[in-house]
Amino acid sequence: MILRTGQRMVFIGDSITDCGRRDVAAPYGSGYVSLVRALVDARHPELELEWVNRGVGGDTVRDLAARWDDDAIAERPDWLAVLIGINDIWRHYGDRPDEAVGIEEYERTLRDLLRRAVDATGCRLILGDPFFIEADRSVPQRADTDRYAAVVAGLATEFDAVHVPNQAAFDRVLAVSPATRWADDRVHPHLPGHAVLADAYLSALGVS
Repeated sequence: MILRTGQRMVFIGDSITDCGRRDVAAPYGSGYVSLVRALVDARHPELELEWVNRGVGGDTVRDLAARWDDDAIAERPDWLAVLIGINDIWRHYGDRPDEAVGIEEYERTLRDLLRRAVDATGCRLILGDPFFIEADRSVPQRADTDRYAAVVAGLATEFDAVHVPNQAAFDRVLAVSPATRWADDRVHPHLPGHAVLADAYLSALGVS
């Protein structure tokens, strides 16, 4: 395992990370962040890790940029886990297409944010793929999501980051079950869907 005693784990992203952490489920949310924290702490209490959730529902990478200094750099993470991109894509398919973020802007902005965080804090990065809980890769939103996930995978290599293949994790369960088992809207997971994500994070971090 690559985690070390006393490290500060900061998670940042959109509603999948937020998951009520600013209100009814403060301070960690009721999703994958809370599950990862609980399982790591239970399996390795000797590490005494610090956990911070800075997800904000509805965020795109543009919104992340606007709060990056306060919610990422100022938190002085040892590990910074970033999951962003779902809204960047989804807005194109909804009633706010002007807020969608094209893939070139997405890659450029995310690379800049990651570089700033690493240069300012010396943190290690954990980069999670955006995902769409849909098995048919020809569905346009799924096809777009795969393209954005490939950007994240490339950035993970560029920054020597831990890469979390979230889409692949959902593809594994979708091979034997319907999407409705994991989410009503193919985006916001039920608790078992968050467990799929948490399992992917634990595997990527080598937590057993």
